[in-house]
Amino acid sequence: MKLVFCGTPQFAVPTLQAVLEAGHHVELVVTQPDRPSGRGMALTIPPVKETALLRGLPVVQPEKLKNNLEFRAQLEAIRPDAILVVAYGRIIPKWMLDLPPQGNLNLHASLLPKYRGAAPIQWAIAMGETVTGATTMRLDEGLDTGDILLQSTLPILPDQTSVEIFPLLAQQGASLMVETLAGLAAGSITPTKQDESRATLAPILKREDGAVDFRRSAQQTFDRWRGFQPWPGAYTVFHGKKLSLSRIQVADRPAHTAEPGEILVEQGHWFLACGEGTWLEATEVQLEGKKRMLAADFLRGHALKSGEKLG
Repeated sequence: MKLVFCGTPQFAVPTLQAVLEAGHHVELVVTQPDRPSGRGMALTIPPVKETALLRGLPVVQPEKLKNNLEFRAQLEAIRPDAILVVAYGRIIPKWMLDLPPQGNLNLHASLLPKYRGAAPIQWAIAMGETVTGATTMRLDEGLDTGDILLQSTLPILPDQTSVEIFPLLAQQGASLMVETLAGLAAGSITPTKQDESRATLAPILKREDGAVDFRRSAQQTFDRWRGFQPWPGAYTVFHGKKLSLSRIQVADRPAHTAEPGEILVEQGHWFLACGEGTWLEATEVQLEGKKRMLAADFLRGHALKSGEKLG
């Protein structure tokens, strides 16, 4: 097929590579503008742009799409069979949705209709899901509401974080998009409407999502910590300063009467009381303004007492 590819971060790179290797013609790569990043705020090019340039593909980086007449004329001149949209980060306008005969084909990192939105991988893990997956669909004007084309599942292991799941789903999704293009060309795919009664949202993450509510169970807090890696992570307040819980685990402890947020220090271990009589163990922490360290080392340098409360 003759394609236009829209994508920005590393998650989209495997799909771009896969469709090229499958023999499709990517006539244009559309990605977000270069952005300043890092301590020096140097301009950084998106991973998709970097890959496209290495492959000798033409790249455009429009700030806006809806009323961009120059960009619209460029796409209309290409007359693509399909536009692929993978983690592009922009709302696709109606004129662009209507342009290609096969539509705008999106790869979404969840089993739609669950976890529609900007952070599907993070929220699936944070909510304790044991299975996630990838979905290809035809975009419409709603938020991830288009007709489903193909889906594939991926188990989430009990200790896996979003950092580990991202590359797995990126590769799985790339294969699924190639399979989708082949199925559409062969006429073997029947688009399926999404079941709105099963829809859930996965909104963009905010810093506050990482604030630990110790009234949740230890497992719920651990799941949120796994999902919210590398950002916003999990943090609380200790003696008026932000304390990042860099690494935690559910502690298998006998029942011990404590209020949520209470500390229990025991033989160099740092336990945190959670809801439903459950416990977490903090194994690595980082106090605001300090370096990340093992919890045991932190305990040696701070006069922590059992019964103190965090938060």
